[in-house]
Amino acid sequence: MARIGYARVSTADQDLTLQVERLKAAGCTIVRSEKQSGKSMAGRDELETVLQFLREGDELVVVRLDRLGRSTRDVLNIVHDLDKAGASLRVLDPELTTSGDLGRIVVTVLGMVAEMEHRFILERQRAGIEAAKQRGIYKGRPRTAPNAEIRRRRAAGEGVTDIARALKVSRMTVYRALAPEGGEAPAGAGAGDGAPAPAAAPPAASPASPARTRRPPRRASPA
Repeated sequence: MARIGYARVSTADQDLTLQVERLKAAGCTIVRSEKQSGKSMAGRDELETVLQFLREGDELVVVRLDRLGRSTRDVLNIVHDLDKAGASLRVLDPELTTSGDLGRIVVTVLGMVAEMEHRFILERQRAGIEAAKQRGIYKGRPRTAPNAEIRRRRAAGEGVTDIARALKVSRMTVYRALAPEGGEAPAGAGAGDGAPAPAAAPPAASPASPARTRRPPRRASPA
């Protein structure tokens, strides 16, 4: 029997170290980890690899049930796949396993509780944001312009409008990114694609032509 650990965090700035250490301490000879949202199975390549690797008698181990998934349906589907492979799920906190009927019932209940808790957190976040908007103090997350990507696309020949549409930023943001370091967006930015052409220099004055002497009109001769 092999114990295979699975660790997951939702964002790139979160740390996996504590989960990995607990899984190894629980006897996991293999630990796979990834930084991916648990709201669905989409994009969770490491978990898919683990599920394909498990054989009869093996055990998938997670620190908490919500590390396996935020959706009760996804968790139960994983448990069902483990059952078909002859494997089982072990959760370290709280300690339980699906190798028995009671364990499956507890996993179902915990999955429902975890999903409800996640929904309550989202609802409180939305309520807090709405209240902050009404008080006029909610600014939202500042958008950071991917300046390097803008310059790369521009150097590859993409137009300003195409870049703005692809990166979901304004045309003015693109012009600012293309401006010299410390400079401002060129005057007239937004009039068309590409960097605005510099104002044309006035034509050079041509050498003065010599004045042409006009002959006075000829007077009529007296009769």
